Amino acid sequence: MTERRTELADRLARVEERISAACEAAGRKREEVTLIVVTKTYPASDVRILAELGVRHVAENRDQDAAPKAAECADLPLTWHFVGQLQTNKVRSVVNYADLVHSVDRERLVDALSAAAVRAGRRLDCLIQVALDAESGSVAGRGGVSPDGVLALADALAAAEGLGPAGLMTVAPLAGPYAGRPRAAFERLMEIATDLRAAHPAANMVSAGMSADLEDAVAAGATHVRVGSAVLGVRPRLG
Repeated sequence: MTERRTELADRLARVEERISAACEAAGRKREEVTLIVVTKTYPASDVRILAELGVRHVAENRDQDAAPKAAECADLPLTWHFVGQLQTNKVRSVVNYADLVHSVDRERLVDALSAAAVRAGRRLDCLIQVALDAESGSVAGRGGVSPDGVLALADALAAAEGLGPAGLMTVAPLAGPYAGRPRAAFERLMEIATDLRAAHPAANMVSAGMSADLEDAVAAGATHVRVGSAVLGVRPRLG
């Protein structure tokens, strides 16, 4: 455990240096960017070490892994983010531990989240996942709504009991006009975020950037970066 703690501390320090340098280059304050460590496929013991090292935001993308891990770490001062594609049949479970859901991309999911949040007596902040490679009015294969569907979803979130629109999330696309251009993709997301805030001023989170492209996300103005392998190492294969 001591060896793993040293490894995670070293990796976390390097990521912190990258974020700090990116903020400095962009003329931003370090506290403007929140690090979310994506702990998917890694054990609860790693989450405990990260908490000891000062991490306060962790993310998961599969409920079957996240639910038992979150329960095992319920005593820790952590904010849990759900970042994966979310099926409606998993919503009741996710609402029990997630503080934020980053992957809202359709009104049916809004309805399911609202019903589950009310049932659990919780309020859940939701980010709309934007697919910058989606056709107008559609949802992409990897999740995410097209840019022209954002405002309607935000309106639905604002009207839904137990939910609130907190902002936007994206992943740098592998196809379309922004493929291989993460900085341009994240700058486009910021434009959409500006339009969203005009209608919903509290929706000020922008979740963008991962291990490979966090600098581009910080430069564009992201408020949250989601970093997994740069902190935890190369992920083991899922069974």
